Amino acid sequence: MPKLGAGVLLYRYRNGRLEVFLVHPGGPFWAKKDLAAWSIPKGEYDAGEKPEDAAKREFQEETGFAIPGVMRELGVVKQAGGKIVSAWCCEGDCDPADLISNTFEMEWPPHSGRKSEFPEVDRGAWFSLAAAREQILKSQAPLLEKLEQLLSPEQ
Repeated sequence: MPKLGAGVLLYRYRNGRLEVFLVHPGGPFWAKKDLAAWSIPKGEYDAGEKPEDAAKREFQEETGFAIPGVMRELGVVKQAGGKIVSAWCCEGDCDPADLISNTFEMEWPPHSGRKSEFPEVDRGAWFSLAAAREQILKSQAPLLEKLEQLLSPEQ
């Protein structure tokens, strides 16, 4: 059975322009990766947890910010490795400088026997849609299109 994930794509308008909030994964594997490495704040959940509740929880765990309003469903994407991610969007604002992420532990350096702790997310940033398309994981890029469609005046 594939792993299940859920997350939230926070958006805002600045000077009439739509921007989205993305996070960069922490840890040594992602340290030197930037383009196509960013993600919506998201994480795994168990079958007994409602995906929408997991999305809210994961957003807060990875950023330190609470969801500021009503979430709207964006749909589901399948990531590399087979993880299925359910996503919602919410209009809101936050200061990336105030981001506080939970941490994880792993053996580092590899085969050293030493455990090191890393933040799940090492930073967050606001991006225009054009910039976000370059920065976001390719498997999550359809979420940007879905957000744009959901927010278009014709909907």
